[in-house]
Amino acid sequence: MSTFYQLEFERQVIELDREIEAAQRAQSQSGAPAEVPALGGIAEPAAGVGGEATADLADLRARRESLLRELYTKLSPWDTVRVARHPNRPQTRDYIQRLCRDFCELHGDRRFGDDPAIVTGFGRIGSIKCLIVGHQKGKSTQEKLACHFGCAHPEGYRKALAKMQLAEKFKLPIVTFVDTPGAYPGLGAEQRGQAEAIAVNMREMSILRTPIVSIVIGEGGSGGALGIAVADKVAMLQNAWYSVISPEGCAAILWKQANEQTNNAAAIALKLTARDNLSLGIVDAVIPEPLGGAHRDHGAASANLERWIIEELTQLREVNPDVLVEQRYARFRKLGSFAETSAEAGPVGSD
Repeated sequence: MSTFYQLEFERQVIELDREIEAAQRAQSQSGAPAEVPALGGIAEPAAGVGGEATADLADLRARRESLLRELYTKLSPWDTVRVARHPNRPQTRDYIQRLCRDFCELHGDRRFGDDPAIVTGFGRIGSIKCLIVGHQKGKSTQEKLACHFGCAHPEGYRKALAKMQLAEKFKLPIVTFVDTPGAYPGLGAEQRGQAEAIAVNMREMSILRTPIVSIVIGEGGSGGALGIAVADKVAMLQNAWYSVISPEGCAAILWKQANEQTNNAAAIALKLTARDNLSLGIVDAVIPEPLGGAHRDHGAASANLERWIIEELTQLREVNPDVLVEQRYARFRKLGSFAETSAEAGPVGSD
């Protein structure tokens, strides 16, 4: 495992990884365990050779697994944000490569240009033909700069909507992967109608007569996330976050500075974790990640994601399109609703 990028709370895990790598090297250099003839001509391993090394390696792996389970069971909200931003965490193109067959990417919004921060295309997930839409942050430095670190421009949201309307025309379901700190806030994006593009997406997605499922696979920041997340079913990966603003942005507004202390306080106050969003009814499901996060095992994370998508789309495709639209509207309409109750008047008595 590469140790170039390290999470602060994983220091002990990194040390164990190094010990495991050293033990594996020592074991491979020593070759196969030596054997000596025993009574009756049956070969047995020589004492202290091979067996002890194997036992030590198994013990190290067990300690590592136990430590990872302990750390990831009690992640703080701010640490969850850090995990969601891990550079090795799978992105939209990674999931497309593992989940989709016959993927055909579509480009451009037919107005201004193509935005690499939004990926769109048709493909198959399992046996289901569907449209895939997702944010792409980029892996290499050049790709990150081209994708603006996952912050989409208006043309990205218009591209997504145009392809969604095409999916509706062909009666194909839509799957969206959300992974953005927010929409791009630059001058050019504002001049080309950033807020209007997101608002139109939200309006039009709410009335599309085809099933839509959305998964927050990493970061789900503000309107940049909502621009492709108006869906019949919304889920989050276990270590993703979803909120109206990033912890740093919230801290800068509330305390006029973003540091370790204020970022942590903001992350707690925002209730941005998957567990918080599920309890508040903002998402419908939390998809488990492999031990230690999706960045440690892309294959297992993809398998969990695929199972959820196929299960939900199979059910949603049975629903009448008119009912689907009504249910989608009702789902978002009830978010944030509350009821006021007045205290019952007590018995009137004489003093």
